[in-house]
Amino acid sequence: MTDRVVKLTGMVPDHLKVRQTKLVIESLEVPTDIGFHDFEVGSPQRLHVSVELWLDDNAPPPDDNPDMAWNYDFLRDEVIRLATERRYNLQETLVHAIFQRIAACRGVEAIRVRSVKPDVYPDVSAVGVEIASFKGITP
Repeated sequence: MTDRVVKLTGMVPDHLKVRQTKLVIESLEVPTDIGFHDFEVGSPQRLHVSVELWLDDNAPPPDDNPDMAWNYDFLRDEVIRLATERRYNLQETLVHAIFQRIAACRGVEAIRVRSVKPDVYPDVSAVGVEIASFKGITP
């Protein structure tokens, strides 16, 4: 018995074609020296960072080639690097740094970056900031 790849090219109706491709890093936990209160300075806090990228090319990488795809390791490593290479007074500053770094990459059509501190208030699940390159829920 031989393995056959069934190609369904041309079978999907136009109204169902892929119109958007989004990559996600969801709630990456990073210990970060962040905050401006005396008790925060020098005491790393847990941050949960999420990044959503909409790509300008909706086609899958040719021949299932990982070298032609976005590298999640790169995305994760850049968030960790930016969150740990210095101290921040504000989440806004960190989120903008992540945004600037990732938005400058090849193929990014739209981006949203979110950071939350889960341990600030006992009666709140998290406090944070989110920025995006578009208005509304999605681009």
